[in-house]
Amino acid sequence: MSKVRVRFAPSPTGPLHIGGVRTALYNYLFAKKQGGDFILRIEDTDQKRYVQGAEDYILKALEWCGIAPNEGVGNDKGDFGPYRQSERKEIYQKYVQQLIEQDKAYYAFDTPEELDQKRDAVENWKYDYNTRAEMKNSLSLSEDQTQALLATENYTVRIKIPADQDIYFNDLVRGEIKINTSSIDDKVIFKSDGLPTYHLANIVDDHLMQISHVIRGEEWLPSTPLHVILYDAFGWRAPEFAHLPLILKPEGKGKLSKRDGDRLGFPVFPLQWKDPATGEISSGYKESGYLNSAVVNMLAFLGWNPGTEQELFSLSELEKSFDLSRVGKSGARFDADKAKWFNAQYIKNTEDAVFADHLKQHFEGFDQDYYRSVAKLFKERITFFSELKDKAAFFFSAPEHYDEKTMKKKWKDDSGQIVQDLAKIFNDTDFSSYQLKQAFEEYVQAKEIGFGKAMIAVRLTLTGKGAGPDLFESMQILGVKEVTQRMQKLPA
Repeated sequence: MSKVRVRFAPSPTGPLHIGGVRTALYNYLFAKKQGGDFILRIEDTDQKRYVQGAEDYILKALEWCGIAPNEGVGNDKGDFGPYRQSERKEIYQKYVQQLIEQDKAYYAFDTPEELDQKRDAVENWKYDYNTRAEMKNSLSLSEDQTQALLATENYTVRIKIPADQDIYFNDLVRGEIKINTSSIDDKVIFKSDGLPTYHLANIVDDHLMQISHVIRGEEWLPSTPLHVILYDAFGWRAPEFAHLPLILKPEGKGKLSKRDGDRLGFPVFPLQWKDPATGEISSGYKESGYLNSAVVNMLAFLGWNPGTEQELFSLSELEKSFDLSRVGKSGARFDADKAKWFNAQYIKNTEDAVFADHLKQHFEGFDQDYYRSVAKLFKERITFFSELKDKAAFFFSAPEHYDEKTMKKKWKDDSGQIVQDLAKIFNDTDFSSYQLKQAFEEYVQAKEIGFGKAMIAVRLTLTGKGAGPDLFESMQILGVKEVTQRMQKLPA
């Protein structure tokens, strides 16, 4: 069996959507599982849609996700370059000429206006074996006419689709697929600007780069019969195909779009993107506080499942577990809450020292042990590290303000006396969370005070908030001196 070689081949026409990242991820995982190569190719033949900075964005996004290629753009160690299609122009011309000489493609001189007239005049009009003879091309013109037009006019090259043939190919996700050529038009494979269209460049590059498997989004499924025809025309063996399900919007029909993210408040791009034309900034997962490992794990599950109850996978675990046979055919609905859940799980599993470093970014001047103690209390209470600045602030300075809603609802006439009583009791208690809780419970039982009433009074005084991590563990970390001082200053 030949070596597995897969490619991710985005176009630099804007920021990389998370659907594209998932395609790159599945290619990467498949290659790693098979001991193969993962290649990045930039398909920039559509110069009209080229966006400045998009290629660099693609490279940085893949790097952040940990799925950088081992060959291709950004890592030109391979033997199959160049890896930008715009730098391969001369290569394609050779293959276009081969198809023309073998009567498998032809020159077309029809102007865009003439083509529009045909489409306006005939509903569902197609440029194909039924209509090509009535059009202005090298099949309908004499050799002399053709040569004269080649010298004076712009032209395209179209593939000559055979009439009424069934095209078969096997899809590793969807099984065997059959399409009749009557539904396929004579696609343009070479444009008037001297560059190939996606269809030709894609086929030639995949063949020359020895791509064994083409794993891409299902939006390319309708183009695959044409690609199979092109492989046959060249006499080349086609790679294996796998078309991935769409990532669907959270509600309603259709695939996930930037508009959905803007409307519902979540990113659809891995990194923040600033549109060079308009200056508009689109949010990214990285800048929104998501961990790259959580995003990768979340994306892996949008269309694939391991067949077990396990949900949390490191990248190395995904490399060992991923199998195209467990990729679904149906679209995968995006769930913003599930994305947050994944992030919370990864934060919960973050090492204490790493978590402590995030605290240190917001609060300076404390020793490492103190940061670690605080970290342990918040690991299961936050979804993003950015929440620490507010939620953990009371560990690093006494509250200056008290939650108004909680004060209004929970602070009673006798709350101040309860705090003062407990301050004296705590000051004479061994300052461990266990002993503090014991002393607290004895007090509320003796005074016949509601547990919650006394608890909220102390919490408000110490933290300024109506909720938070375990109160007695928090007090142990703060220490007897700090707790006593804070309980002497009652909320106003």
